[in-house]
Amino acid sequence: MTMMERLAASGRAPEIPEEHDIYGWLEGAWELDVLRYGQDVRELHVKGEAHFGWVLEGRAVQDVWIMKHEGIVATYGTTIRVWDAAIEAWRVTWMNPISGRRDELTGRRIGNDLVQLGHHQDGTIIRWRFVETTNDFFHWLGEALSDDGETWRLEAEFIGKRKKS
Repeated sequence: MTMMERLAASGRAPEIPEEHDIYGWLEGAWELDVLRYGQDVRELHVKGEAHFGWVLEGRAVQDVWIMKHEGIVATYGTTIRVWDAAIEAWRVTWMNPISGRRDELTGRRIGNDLVQLGHHQDGTIIRWRFVETTNDFFHWLGEALSDDGETWRLEAEFIGKRKKS
């Protein structure tokens, strides 16, 4: 078997309780409309794609996010979400080798939203949320806490639509 075949898993590991399987529904390919990436980019019609799958014997969900504008790849990164039974939450790490960025978060369901709280490399507190989710749609918001310690500033925003096979 190749490394990629060994990495991929067919589904969630049995030790992850079903009620804590908050990312498995994302499995598959998604088209992304990029609304904000540091600034409002709606007028530029930036597109992207994301691919999610179970990995590591079903103990983690990994993705690849790719953003292109006018044929140039602006983002090519991966997130790995690993279930941590000790805290009943997901440890989330985002890495973008193009920019060198790495973010660490903890993910949980809060109401209907998937909320990931953590920090950028520079210590800035961040909140990433999947909101308005259905089987075939998500609205993703990436926010940073302002210096006042109360106001969330929008850094990134994506609309995800499941690709039809």
